[in-house]
Amino acid sequence: MLHLHSSSPDRWLSQVDQNLNAVLIDHAHCEQKAASTAMHVMFEYVENEELRQQMTEIITEELEHFHLVLALLKQRGIRFYKMKPGTYGRKLMQLCRRQEPHKAVDRLLIAALIEARSCERFVLLRDHLQDRQLSDFYGSLYESEARHHTTYVRLAQSYGSDEAVNSRLEALAVAEATIIADGCELPRVHS
Repeated sequence: MLHLHSSSPDRWLSQVDQNLNAVLIDHAHCEQKAASTAMHVMFEYVENEELRQQMTEIITEELEHFHLVLALLKQRGIRFYKMKPGTYGRKLMQLCRRQEPHKAVDRLLIAALIEARSCERFVLLRDHLQDRQLSDFYGSLYESEARHHTTYVRLAQSYGSDEAVNSRLEALAVAEATIIADGCELPRVHS
């Protein structure tokens, strides 16, 4: 369902255990970036009515999640601040083709893979964290990430044949698995 070609390595949970506050702060940034990505997609492909509607819903939900994470940080006395992003998103975006309609397909599929990886990681956090509040919090979020993944894949199919989109999704998923395996030294949601 999520089209991921790998599971998160144990290395990532070690990063979480050693740097939980940084991962929580990065999570807020991820929600903000997810809303921004949906907004950019909506402006870029304004003629697609279904895409506009779906992006509006995703933007609203991602901003709600952003505020939930900010409230969690505040409750825990963790200051929210600007931080250096990990390499995951940048490396994925380097795979995006430049010519339309391939660019539309790639942007949507890359967003889908990021949502899928978030979903997988939120389930891991739900099951791994001993802190009941955080475990429950991540358990409440993963379904929306899966839904966003499905929405982005479906919308990509409006810019190419099912066969072409599925083939490209497969290729991007293989590349995403390599990026995750390489990891990032920074403790981030997608490191």
